[in-house]
Amino acid sequence: MPGQLEPRLLATLEAVVRLGSFAAAADELGYTQGAVSQQIADLERRAGLRLLDRRPVRPTAAGTVLLRAEEAVRAAMTRARTELEALDAGLSGEVRLGAFVSAAAGIVPPALAAFRRACPGVRVTLSQYETEDAYQRLLRGDLDLAVTFDYSWFPLPPPPGLRRSLIGRDPVMVALPARHPLAGRASLSLADLAGEAWIGTPVTGPQLGPLAELARSAGFQPRLAFEGDDFRTVLQLVAHELGIAVLPALALTDAVDGVVARPIAEEPLVRFLYCCRIDTAGAPAIVTRLETRLTEAAAGLPLPS
Repeated sequence: MPGQLEPRLLATLEAVVRLGSFAAAADELGYTQGAVSQQIADLERRAGLRLLDRRPVRPTAAGTVLLRAEEAVRAAMTRARTELEALDAGLSGEVRLGAFVSAAAGIVPPALAAFRRACPGVRVTLSQYETEDAYQRLLRGDLDLAVTFDYSWFPLPPPPGLRRSLIGRDPVMVALPARHPLAGRASLSLADLAGEAWIGTPVTGPQLGPLAELARSAGFQPRLAFEGDDFRTVLQLVAHELGIAVLPALALTDAVDGVVARPIAEEPLVRFLYCCRIDTAGAPAIVTRLETRLTEAAAGLPLPS
């Protein structure tokens, strides 16, 4: 029968797997590498099974079971800490906020400015994380609040244990060179653009199929590849007349000369914006107040022209 499985040992296992090495886990946890090795060996003795393959470092089936247990323990402790903090209605302390890149640039600054005026005694730290990473960091207790997103045609529900609230709708638009023959139109049909040189973005990369279906075309044939989350680079490629792109409006608020943005004529494509936090009976007042400011900032975003 397995022996007592201590949360401390489970946390060491999680760090080794997440970071991919005993040495990196030792640096993060403040242990020696030898101490980490001893803790993993102790955990394997208690479990009665091998938990890790060493080269490369990856969990065995038994290790995966314990990693799920570690995640559940950490999420439970995060919920407990959050509910305890919610019992204190004070407006001091720290909020750890995460946001994806375009939200960090377009939504967060006005929200933090308004929040600071209302709650000058609260310190807010901001880190940039994409949605799935932000979800895991919320569950781990590394963040208190996160701005996340998904798309109307590509939903990404949060994992169990998180509460998500809709704060805004970010319409997806077509970015094209200002001298493009279609630039003068008020809106653009995807079918008219199917034969263009498409610059791949996180919006279109894995989801060209649904866009093609919406356009009722045989499918898009992107002739210029760009992979990554750097919307600024995409806009520069468009400005230099190397292709067109589909981007959320929030990514288009930082105007680039030589680029125009037009709405899509078919069924609207939307990126949904959310505030997400750990799902608890209550939340600290400073967290809910920041959530309110983020909602207000998202509602006040201007659409590009």
